[in-house]
Amino acid sequence: MFPENSITRLAIIASLSLTILTASCHQNNDAANVAKPLSNASQNAELKTAMEAVEPFFTPMGKPQPGDWLASHPESGQTFEEYINSNPNVPTSDRRTIYVLPLGKFSPIQQKIIAETQEYMQAFFGLPIKMLPQRSLPATITSGDFRMKGYPAQRQIRTGFIMDNILKPAISNDAAALIAFTNEDLFPDESMNYVFGQASLEDRVGVWSLARLGEKVDTTTFLKRALRIAVHETAHMFGFKHCTKYECVMSGTNSLAETDRRPIDACPECMAKICWMTNTRPEDRYKKLEAFCRKYGLTKEADEFKRKAQSVLDETAKEK
Repeated sequence: MFPENSITRLAIIASLSLTILTASCHQNNDAANVAKPLSNASQNAELKTAMEAVEPFFTPMGKPQPGDWLASHPESGQTFEEYINSNPNVPTSDRRTIYVLPLGKFSPIQQKIIAETQEYMQAFFGLPIKMLPQRSLPATITSGDFRMKGYPAQRQIRTGFIMDNILKPAISNDAAALIAFTNEDLFPDESMNYVFGQASLEDRVGVWSLARLGEKVDTTTFLKRALRIAVHETAHMFGFKHCTKYECVMSGTNSLAETDRRPIDACPECMAKICWMTNTRPEDRYKKLEAFCRKYGLTKEADEFKRKAQSVLDETAKEK
């Protein structure tokens, strides 16, 4: 249950991410920081073909249900064309690796989820993912950087403390992003009850919590929640806005129930953004995602990824 006077967790995450993105996309125009994907008219035409091929696999975004994200946060979305014209901050030849930092202590199941999520991120984005050695939180944290909240009271860590004091000093020059996973409950400031996480496009760092994702659910549900949140927030760091055209992993959500309704994959528009920024062929991406899902027993998703790959190949053959 969510307190009636609280902003729900995923709403907070998305709001924070979009606020950071709005400021950062105007500030971060240094040639060394802005990617130049190997993009041309031919590639964009191929991506358009792939978008048409996989469109039948996605449900158009309908009228929001009471309590849904779009019911209280009207957004215009972001097309593929709008994305590539926005001069997004995306990986470069010198900065292509996404680093994952396990921060704090984890149960065996949480360790398993982190490792599997790392694999999915690599297939999803087509970028190298490197797991850093697990690191402990500082033994002493000042009162402004943590608080006791809830009933029974539990410790929450301020997201800004983790990003400013732990992640920013640790980010390497070849990092497209540095992501910390923690099992600590998080909060951004005193006005909010809690968040799943917070990310900064400008500083290429972010932190996400597993603390609430696995409560009273099976491990498959836990894993799919972690996959959705990890790729959703990482994509925000690369300039993706919320998707409003389809039910998509990049759609904003206001609760775990709404999150669970979303697919674990990107819609046609968002898929094209990923393939454009990483110079990846959609069919190759789908094959890697299928392999991941087969490995971890996500049979329904694996079958769908296989059909998507074949649809792209079939549609491309028609165009030739």
